[in-house]
Amino acid sequence: MVAGTKVCRNMAKLITFAYSSINTQCMFTPLLFGSFGATEIIVLALLILLLFGGKKIPELMRGIGKGVRTFKEGIGGIEEEVKKDISGPKKDA
Repeated sequence: MVAGTKVCRNMAKLITFAYSSINTQCMFTPLLFGSFGATEIIVLALLILLLFGGKKIPELMRGIGKGVRTFKEGIGGIEEEVKKDISGPKKDA
């Protein structure tokens, strides 16, 4: 029974060590990668408004939209090429 007690104590130490190492890893993660709340979004919106002004924001959003659209089109083209390569060349009868 003494050996069983040692095993239980060692397991408890191992679990405590693993749990503490997980907590320290979480503690050192940058705050930027957390979730954004309403306050952070409002502050960012005000900063953007101050930096670019009211007239430049629609142009900025339009440019971002065009960039996203071309990116999606490029990804779609790559997906089509991969599907063609996977299906292989068609054999003539």
